[in-house]
Amino acid sequence: MQSLSLPRVRPLTAASEVPKIHGMRVLIADDHDLVREALASFLQNQGVVEVVTVPTLDDAVKAADETGSFDLVLLDYNMPGMNGLEGLAKMIAANDRRPVAILSGSTSRGLGEQVVRAGAAGFVPKTMSSRWMVSAVHFMAAGGIYAPFNFMQKAETGPHNLSQRETEVLRGLCEGKSNKEIARDLDLQEVTIKLHVKTLSRKLNARNRTHAAMLARELNLI
Repeated sequence: MQSLSLPRVRPLTAASEVPKIHGMRVLIADDHDLVREALASFLQNQGVVEVVTVPTLDDAVKAADETGSFDLVLLDYNMPGMNGLEGLAKMIAANDRRPVAILSGSTSRGLGEQVVRAGAAGFVPKTMSSRWMVSAVHFMAAGGIYAPFNFMQKAETGPHNLSQRETEVLRGLCEGKSNKEIARDLDLQEVTIKLHVKTLSRKLNARNRTHAAMLARELNLI
Protein backbone atom coordinates (compact mmCIF):
# COMPACT_ATOMS: atom_id res chain seq x y z
CA MET A 1 0.00 0.00 0.00
CA GLN A 2 1.29 3.41 -0.93
CA SER A 3 1.67 6.07 1.74
CA LEU A 4 0.26 9.58 1.48
CA SER A 5 2.12 11.89 -0.85
CA LEU A 6 2.20 14.60 1.77
CA PRO A 7 5.61 16.00 2.72
CA ARG A 8 4.61 16.76 6.29
CA VAL A 9 3.46 13.25 7.15
CA ARG A 10 6.08 11.33 9.06
CA PRO A 11 5.92 8.22 11.23
CA LEU A 12 5.48 8.34 14.97
CA THR A 13 8.76 7.22 16.54
CA ALA A 14 9.36 5.43 19.81
CA ALA A 15 7.80 7.10 22.81
CA SER A 16 11.19 8.03 24.24
CA GLU A 17 12.01 9.99 21.09
CA VAL A 18 8.79 12.02 20.97
CA PRO A 19 9.35 15.64 22.08
CA LYS A 20 7.47 16.52 25.27
CA ILE A 21 5.51 19.78 25.47
CA HIS A 22 5.69 21.17 28.99
CA GLY A 23 2.61 22.96 30.27
CA MET A 24 0.53 21.47 27.47
CA ARG A 25 -3.15 22.39 27.10
CA VAL A 26 -5.38 19.87 25.33
CA LEU A 27 -9.04 20.19 24.37
CA ILE A 28 -11.11 17.02 23.90
CA ALA A 29 -14.43 17.40 22.06
CA ASP A 30 -16.55 14.24 22.00
CA ASP A 31 -20.26 13.69 22.58
CA HIS A 32 -19.66 10.46 24.52
CA ASP A 33 -19.09 11.10 28.23
CA LEU A 34 -17.09 7.90 28.67
CA VAL A 35 -14.65 8.81 25.90
CA ARG A 36 -14.05 12.32 27.21
CA GLU A 37 -13.58 11.22 30.80
CA ALA A 38 -11.30 8.29 29.96
CA LEU A 39 -9.03 10.32 27.67
CA ALA A 40 -8.89 13.30 30.01
CA SER A 41 -8.08 11.16 33.05
CA PHE A 42 -5.32 9.30 31.27
CA LEU A 43 -3.70 12.39 29.76
CA GLN A 44 -3.74 14.19 33.11
CA ASN A 45 -2.19 11.17 34.81
CA GLN A 46 0.55 11.28 32.16
CA GLY A 47 1.47 14.89 32.93
CA VAL A 48 -0.66 16.97 30.57
CA VAL A 49 -1.15 20.12 32.63
CA GLU A 50 -4.61 21.15 31.48
CA VAL A 51 -7.26 19.05 29.76
CA VAL A 52 -10.57 20.68 28.86
CA THR A 53 -13.48 18.49 27.75
CA VAL A 54 -16.62 19.54 25.88
CA PRO A 55 -19.50 17.59 24.26
CA THR A 56 -20.07 19.60 21.07
CA LEU A 57 -18.21 21.42 18.31
CA ASP A 58 -19.80 24.73 19.28
CA ASP A 59 -18.55 24.29 22.85
CA ALA A 60 -15.07 23.52 21.52
CA VAL A 61 -15.04 26.69 19.42
CA LYS A 62 -16.31 28.68 22.41
CA ALA A 63 -13.58 27.26 24.68
CA ALA A 64 -10.87 28.31 22.22
CA ASP A 65 -12.41 31.76 21.82
CA GLU A 66 -12.74 32.35 25.57
CA THR A 67 -9.54 30.78 26.93
CA GLY A 68 -7.16 31.04 23.99
CA SER A 69 -5.91 28.44 21.57
CA PHE A 70 -4.85 24.97 22.71
CA ASP A 71 -1.63 23.10 22.00
CA LEU A 72 -3.83 20.34 20.57
CA VAL A 73 -7.52 19.75 19.97
CA LEU A 74 -8.85 16.18 19.70
CA LEU A 75 -12.10 16.38 17.74
CA ASP A 76 -14.59 13.52 17.33
CA TYR A 77 -15.37 13.17 13.62
CA ASN A 78 -18.84 11.67 14.20
CA MET A 79 -19.94 14.26 16.75
CA PRO A 80 -23.27 16.00 15.96
CA GLY A 81 -22.72 19.33 14.24
CA MET A 82 -19.40 18.39 12.68
CA ASN A 83 -20.72 18.07 9.10
CA GLY A 84 -17.60 16.20 8.14
CA LEU A 85 -14.65 18.34 7.18
CA GLU A 86 -16.58 21.57 7.73
CA GLY A 87 -16.30 21.07 11.47
CA LEU A 88 -12.57 20.41 11.19
CA ALA A 89 -12.03 23.65 9.25
CA LYS A 90 -14.10 25.59 11.76
CA MET A 91 -12.09 24.25 14.69
CA ILE A 92 -8.73 24.88 13.02
CA ALA A 93 -9.72 28.51 12.50
CA ALA A 94 -10.97 28.86 16.08
CA ASN A 95 -7.73 27.37 17.42
CA ASP A 96 -5.63 29.96 15.55
CA ARG A 97 -4.51 27.24 13.11
CA ARG A 98 -2.74 25.34 15.85
CA PRO A 99 -2.96 21.50 15.75
CA VAL A 100 -6.40 19.90 15.55
CA ALA A 101 -6.62 16.11 15.22
CA ILE A 102 -9.57 13.91 14.39
CA LEU A 103 -10.71 11.14 16.74
CA SER A 104 -12.74 8.29 15.25
CA GLY A 105 -14.09 4.96 16.40
CA SER A 106 -14.63 3.69 12.85
CA THR A 107 -11.70 4.19 10.52
CA SER A 108 -10.86 3.89 6.86
CA ARG A 109 -7.84 4.84 4.86
CA GLY A 110 -9.96 7.12 2.67
CA LEU A 111 -11.22 9.11 5.64
CA GLY A 112 -7.74 9.34 7.11
CA GLU A 113 -6.37 10.76 3.88
CA GLN A 114 -9.25 13.24 3.64
CA VAL A 115 -8.79 14.70 7.11
CA VAL A 116 -5.00 14.95 6.80
CA ARG A 117 -5.29 16.64 3.41
CA ALA A 118 -7.83 19.02 4.94
CA GLY A 119 -5.28 20.17 7.51
CA ALA A 120 -5.77 17.85 10.48
CA ALA A 121 -2.76 17.19 12.71
CA GLY A 122 -3.64 13.53 12.66
CA PHE A 123 -6.24 10.80 12.44
CA VAL A 124 -6.44 9.00 15.78
CA PRO A 125 -8.37 5.74 16.22
CA LYS A 126 -10.07 5.43 19.60
CA THR A 127 -8.76 1.88 19.79
CA MET A 128 -5.19 3.15 20.10
CA SER A 129 -3.34 1.86 23.14
CA SER A 130 -2.95 4.32 26.01
CA ARG A 131 0.86 4.33 25.69
CA TRP A 132 0.77 5.34 22.05
CA MET A 133 -2.08 7.80 22.60
CA VAL A 134 0.16 9.89 24.87
CA SER A 135 3.03 9.69 22.39
CA ALA A 136 0.71 10.70 19.53
CA VAL A 137 -0.59 13.67 21.53
CA HIS A 138 2.92 15.02 22.15
CA PHE A 139 3.92 14.22 18.58
CA MET A 140 1.03 16.19 17.08
CA ALA A 141 1.35 19.10 19.51
CA ALA A 142 5.00 19.38 18.47
CA GLY A 143 4.03 19.75 14.81
CA GLY A 144 4.00 16.16 13.57
CA ILE A 145 1.13 14.51 11.72
CA TYR A 146 -0.06 11.17 13.05
CA ALA A 147 -1.50 8.90 10.36
CA PRO A 148 -1.68 5.19 11.29
CA PHE A 149 -2.35 3.85 7.81
CA ASN A 150 -1.38 0.28 8.72
CA PHE A 151 -4.17 0.34 11.29
CA MET A 152 -6.62 1.78 8.80
CA GLN A 153 -5.76 -0.84 6.21
CA LYS A 154 -6.48 -3.52 8.78
CA ALA A 155 -9.77 -1.85 9.70
CA GLU A 156 -10.95 -2.01 6.09
CA THR A 157 -10.77 -5.77 5.91
CA GLY A 158 -14.35 -6.06 7.17
CA PRO A 159 -16.36 -6.58 10.37
CA HIS A 160 -14.79 -7.78 13.57
CA ASN A 161 -16.04 -11.32 12.95
CA LEU A 162 -18.01 -11.50 16.16
CA SER A 163 -20.10 -14.60 16.70
CA GLN A 164 -23.75 -14.34 17.73
CA ARG A 165 -22.81 -15.34 21.28
CA GLU A 166 -20.01 -12.77 21.43
CA THR A 167 -22.45 -10.11 20.26
CA GLU A 168 -24.86 -11.12 23.02
CA VAL A 169 -22.10 -10.87 25.61
CA LEU A 170 -21.02 -7.51 24.20
CA ARG A 171 -24.59 -6.26 24.51
CA GLY A 172 -24.50 -7.20 28.17
CA LEU A 173 -21.26 -5.25 28.64
CA CYS A 174 -22.85 -2.21 27.02
CA GLU A 175 -25.74 -2.51 29.48
CA GLY A 176 -23.26 -2.40 32.35
CA LYS A 177 -23.96 -5.96 33.51
CA SER A 178 -21.47 -8.07 35.44
CA ASN A 179 -20.16 -11.39 34.13
CA LYS A 180 -22.43 -13.15 36.59
CA GLU A 181 -25.51 -11.28 35.35
CA ILE A 182 -24.65 -11.94 31.69
CA ALA A 183 -24.10 -15.62 32.47
CA ARG A 184 -27.52 -15.84 34.11
CA ASP A 185 -29.23 -14.08 31.19
CA LEU A 186 -27.61 -16.40 28.63
CA ASP A 187 -27.84 -19.54 30.77
CA LEU A 188 -24.07 -20.02 30.67
CA GLN A 189 -21.29 -20.49 33.21
CA GLU A 190 -19.58 -17.34 34.47
CA VAL A 191 -16.18 -18.72 33.41
CA THR A 192 -17.53 -18.98 29.84
CA ILE A 193 -18.50 -15.33 29.91
CA LYS A 194 -15.02 -14.41 31.12
CA LEU A 195 -13.55 -16.22 28.13
CA HIS A 196 -15.92 -14.40 25.78
CA VAL A 197 -14.96 -11.05 27.29
CA LYS A 198 -11.29 -11.88 26.80
CA THR A 199 -11.90 -12.81 23.16
CA LEU A 200 -13.99 -9.68 22.58
CA SER A 201 -11.24 -7.49 24.01
CA ARG A 202 -8.72 -9.11 21.67
CA LYS A 203 -10.93 -8.78 18.58
CA LEU A 204 -11.78 -5.15 19.32
CA ASN A 205 -8.27 -4.27 20.52
CA ALA A 206 -9.87 -3.11 23.77
CA ARG A 207 -7.95 -2.58 27.00
CA ASN A 208 -10.75 -3.85 29.24
CA ARG A 209 -14.51 -4.53 29.34
CA THR A 210 -15.37 -0.84 29.70
CA HIS A 211 -13.25 0.02 26.68
CA ALA A 212 -14.90 -2.83 24.73
CA ALA A 213 -18.35 -1.43 25.51
CA MET A 214 -17.25 2.04 24.42
CA LEU A 215 -15.89 0.71 21.12
CA ALA A 216 -19.06 -1.30 20.52
CA ARG A 217 -21.08 1.90 20.61
CA GLU A 218 -18.60 3.83 18.50
CA LEU A 219 -18.47 1.10 15.85
CA ASN A 220 -22.24 0.51 15.94
CA LEU A 221 -21.76 -3.16 16.75
CA ILE A 222 -24.77 -3.22 19.08
